[in-house]
Amino acid sequence: MITKYDVTKATVARTLKLLCRPVITGVDRLPETGPVIIASNHLTFLDSVIISAFMPRRVKFIAKAEYVNSPGIKGRLMRQAFEFIDIIPVARGLQSESVAALQPAVEHLQQGRVFGIYPEGTRSRDGYLYRGHSGVAYLALLTGAPVVPVGMIGTQRLQPPGATMIRPAKFEMHAGEPITVPAAGMRQTGRMRKELVAQVMDTIAGLSGQPRKDVYNVSPSAQRDLGNG
Repeated sequence: MITKYDVTKATVARTLKLLCRPVITGVDRLPETGPVIIASNHLTFLDSVIISAFMPRRVKFIAKAEYVNSPGIKGRLMRQAFEFIDIIPVARGLQSESVAALQPAVEHLQQGRVFGIYPEGTRSRDGYLYRGHSGVAYLALLTGAPVVPVGMIGTQRLQPPGATMIRPAKFEMHAGEPITVPAAGMRQTGRMRKELVAQVMDTIAGLSGQPRKDVYNVSPSAQRDLGNG
């Protein structure tokens, strides 16, 4: 049965191909069944739209709940996008990779579905690939879901930081080989998570070609909350 989501997905993919002439590789590496974690670098909000459009299976993401309630043009664009993207809204102030925030993702994976996560935690505004948080490893080790690393290239040109309008630009999306780990459940250790995050981020760096910074990225809103903006 063809659903509204299927029609929207096909329309978005077709439009992106026509206007942007993207280079998409490796999406056939996504396991056809069972739980899967897609771990990608993050250059623009549209990364989630692109991943949803070109991955062969439906993907659910975490997003800040404040996006849904944003006023003006930005808010309308966000709400329209969220009609296509499956999201788990997370309240501002709750870290997107905290155990509490990730519990819905755990349930989603336990149902044999696909969950998308950005290990950097927020968009890179300077083009660097930042240090990965442990959430992706926590999920993989808890559920045994394979991790499919993804490298996005040039997607920031579609919607530069601070811009509300979207403009056509060529971009690339490359999916790597799944990284498999045995499920450790709650027996997982900090060392296990650290090693897996390092492997995931090294693979993403190879796919995206980004220079790296061995520090955590901080979003402008978080900087303001800390009194730094």
